[in-house]
Amino acid sequence: MKTKAFLFFLLTTTLAFSQYGYRDGNRIGLSAGVSQTTLFTSNFDVKPEYGFAGGLSVRGNYFDNWSMIYGMQFFNNSFSVATLTPSFLNKDTKYTISGVQIKLLLSYNIVKDHLSVDFGPVLQVNGKLSLDDMDENNIIKGTSLKANQIVDVSTLSGNAYIGVSGGGKVVRLLVFYQYGFTNIMSNLNSKDGLNALNNNKSFSGNLATINGQIIFNF
Repeated sequence: MKTKAFLFFLLTTTLAFSQYGYRDGNRIGLSAGVSQTTLFTSNFDVKPEYGFAGGLSVRGNYFDNWSMIYGMQFFNNSFSVATLTPSFLNKDTKYTISGVQIKLLLSYNIVKDHLSVDFGPVLQVNGKLSLDDMDENNIIKGTSLKANQIVDVSTLSGNAYIGVSGGGKVVRLLVFYQYGFTNIMSNLNSKDGLNALNNNKSFSGNLATINGQIIFNF
């Protein structure tokens, strides 16, 4: 219920801002770049991996040195987990998560049209984790779980966003960090028998991603 209310707030605020910003000359931005993602969890040993993301956003004047940004971004991020193969060899199994993000940010213009600090909430819609077919039967170190038993993560999650963008009116460099303030692995706790294979521990994990992108404004 809270997730639906949050989504409704995002949509209604976006529509209202769209009408307001139209009068002030919004800039539509197309962005793309690389990311590095990890999963903060006490359940497994995790290493960061690289991915990519890109999407559309609209920036509009709000008041004084403040602007608002709303947009949608598609992402394909990865991280790896320490596992053992069926022949008991050490191997880092790579997981990939894809989906879409809806962001609604405040932006403080340090230097108008050239440098700003952006922050706010991001709603993330996730697909299942994917991994190579040959790694599905690997055993996650420290547990009795097979690698393919943790792929059904939560569909909806929320992130906190902080970033800096700089450049000109048309081309800007964007660097930002997102931390998932919701437990993306909470869905696994409802699966029969998985907690027992996880040493009778609850699943808990928070995604964190660093992104570097180039944005082209129109």
